Amino acid sequence: MKHVQLFTDGACSGNPGPGGWAFILRCSKTGKELERSAGEPMATNNKMELQAVIEGLQVLKEPCQVTLYADSSYVLQGMKSWMKGWKSRGWKRRDGSKLVPVKNVQQWQQLDRLMQMHEITFEHVKGHAGHPENERCDQLAVAAYQRYLVKK
Repeated sequence: MKHVQLFTDGACSGNPGPGGWAFILRCSKTGKELERSAGEPMATNNKMELQAVIEGLQVLKEPCQVTLYADSSYVLQGMKSWMKGWKSRGWKRRDGSKLVPVKNVQQWQQLDRLMQMHEITFEHVKGHAGHPENERCDQLAVAAYQRYLVKK
């Protein structure tokens, strides 16, 4: 099974506001890299963080061992622990004593399907702290949302 590294980031101008996502996918064996980014005119930061991971995993044509590097605790905690409970409750989360729909449910469901195909380990990186791939993903995500900013 191939091992790949997936570096991701999402960004928004305002929350919600124009949003962008980016990933770098690196094959550990060959060192070959793929960078991709895109944006939306209206999104949230959490949605863009999720979309970066989804887009990176969708590129993989076969099951892989994936080391995911992200600065989003929301994404990492969701993937590692929250999703199991959400699924068992019909994609609902606890809000005090009641159940409410999970935010970004379409992205979480898509991510759930992709996670079934790969062996994923998680690495939290501190954002804006000089991690080269995280900084590059941030630059790409910001550039992606800047295309949607209205010039005055």
